[in-house]
Amino acid sequence: MPRVLIVGAGIAGLSTAWALARRGYAVEVFEQGPVPNPRASSYDEHRITRHVYGSTGYAELMPHAFALWDRLFADIGARHFDPLPLLVLQRERDAWFASSQASLDSLNVPYRAVQVETLAESYPMLSTEGVSAAFVCEGAGVLFPIRILIDLSVHLASLGVVFHANTKVTAVDLDAGTVSVDGGVRSGDVVVVAAGAWAERLVPALRALATPSRQAVLFLAPPPALADAWRDAPVILDIGAASGTYALPPRPGTRLKIGDHLFTRIGDPDDDRVAIEEDLGQLFDAARLAFRDFDAYRILERKICYYTVTDDERFVVRPLGRAGYIQSACSGHGFKLGPLIGEGVARAIAGETAAGDLAEWAAARPARAA
Repeated sequence: MPRVLIVGAGIAGLSTAWALARRGYAVEVFEQGPVPNPRASSYDEHRITRHVYGSTGYAELMPHAFALWDRLFADIGARHFDPLPLLVLQRERDAWFASSQASLDSLNVPYRAVQVETLAESYPMLSTEGVSAAFVCEGAGVLFPIRILIDLSVHLASLGVVFHANTKVTAVDLDAGTVSVDGGVRSGDVVVVAAGAWAERLVPALRALATPSRQAVLFLAPPPALADAWRDAPVILDIGAASGTYALPPRPGTRLKIGDHLFTRIGDPDDDRVAIEEDLGQLFDAARLAFRDFDAYRILERKICYYTVTDDERFVVRPLGRAGYIQSACSGHGFKLGPLIGEGVARAIAGETAAGDLAEWAAARPARAA
């Protein structure tokens, strides 16, 4: 039975393990912390998923991603997904806004324009000054990562996947198919590096392609007057140049979360996960423009997470060496597309698709997206 060694137990590593275990592979997963690891970028209360994606090519991948989530939820016996509408706000004219509507048309995902004049009444938490257009669409919602990671790891263990928690991999040999840990060298037929912001330390070639980025998010309690509005709110994307934010409303077991769209491209993933004032200046400025009376919100947590980012915001997923694969997500794409990308890597390892096509497919080049 072929043996695959996976470095990283975030959504990328666990999804790949899931896809390989279903194909009969012997799989071992190495994680430098506990499983799941609270320091991993995958570890979060809730994350957006959506069909809206502009013209990048990822919109065409999203129906397949939703289908893989359905299969994963069936396997783990729990549906950790809350379907919600997505409200998209345009302030300055932006090509992404129009191209997103065009991609929704091509995918037959329903959406409707929202009159700017009615926004304040329908969504009283918004600051509507400067909003030039808006639409609400279906085909979106929030995933619950912590719950998913826990249930998926339990399910994988039941399939025979071997976990090495609190086991730091110090080196990989992508030609020999080995990983080095404190206890020595472990050998497999294939090694998959899915170590998030730490991946470049094991695969130096990744440094020219993707950069670890320190990102701040806020968990908040809205003022009492807006609590009901937020409980009934959609997911919100504001794509304004200065007000650019995303907001996930509080759902059962989660808090209101707000972040921005800018990548810092700085920081060390070994740092702590508490955001300081220097991390939050841009986010506070944007949130004050996006949301009415933002200074009345109570901060519950100032959190740091680390992503890898690329100049074009596309995945870096490809074979390396004679027995290796690198699997590096880009920003928030990583979670919503995790099972689909894991399936793609497993298909390449199993010889079901050409390994040489993996990089272009995972990067969602429009010609290859289907």
